[in-house]
Amino acid sequence: MSRGLVSIAAAAAIVMLGACATLPDDPEERAEAEAVNDPLEPTNRAVYDFNSALDKAVMEPVAEAYRENFPDWFRRAVHNFLANLEEPYIAGNDLLQGNPEAAADALGRFMINSTWGLFGTRDVVAETGGAKPHKTDIGVTFAVWGVPEGPYLMLPFFGPASTRDGAGRAADFFAHPTGHVLGAYGLEAAGYAQTGASVLDSRTEYLDPIKEIRRTSLDEYATFRSLFRQNREATINAALAGHKRPAAEVPSTAVPAASGATPAAAPAIPAPAGAGQPGDPDAPSSAVEFIDQKK
Repeated sequence: MSRGLVSIAAAAAIVMLGACATLPDDPEERAEAEAVNDPLEPTNRAVYDFNSALDKAVMEPVAEAYRENFPDWFRRAVHNFLANLEEPYIAGNDLLQGNPEAAADALGRFMINSTWGLFGTRDVVAETGGAKPHKTDIGVTFAVWGVPEGPYLMLPFFGPASTRDGAGRAADFFAHPTGHVLGAYGLEAAGYAQTGASVLDSRTEYLDPIKEIRRTSLDEYATFRSLFRQNREATINAALAGHKRPAAEVPSTAVPAASGATPAAAPAIPAPAGAGQPGDPDAPSSAVEFIDQKK
């Protein structure tokens, strides 16, 4: 239920902001806005500043404390457990995208890791040379179906999105199996715990890349906007390819706001489909890679 309420709140905010999106009258400004798909840039920048300030005050110190006070093996187990809970949701989207082999991989991973992997705390499938994890969501499904992206939006707490992703988050309320199972057994509190743990897991992984971007970027907002859109493009391309080729990892600006309607006080960096699960404690934490989208 908690995930559903978050999804609906994010979707409502996206719809309201998207309805206000208008392009500038000046031809040059209009062409630039169309190129970056950001007709609400002044408002989006103000929201980004709010998110960033909140992140520096709350999420960043909490994530640093988590990384400093809990060993790698514990954070790895938490990450694997959270990632395993997402596998049925991923499989459902794979089927909707026309990728039955990827769906079979996700369901197989879920069944094996939930048993032999100690309730998903170990990824025994990948460790033994089996299917690697991949990510997808309803927003990606809509993209595969040909739904237009819509304007870029920066939402308070939730980070970046598009109107297409907003519709996906609303649909997520009805589609995500974990929330239904927990709600059926009166375990709504567990849903809130899962949401909080997912935010912390992702934010901790990308402490160093975000610090590096903030330190070196001439325009933080523009950098994160570009990286977020590259991330989504890479994820969609991986889905269109049936997840038969990996998508390069690209930093984004939302704690999994691009892939699961989890709220974010500020930027963390989910990996796109085919690049492994977001928040992977063993992944490199200092590389920021840009994709040439012409390839």
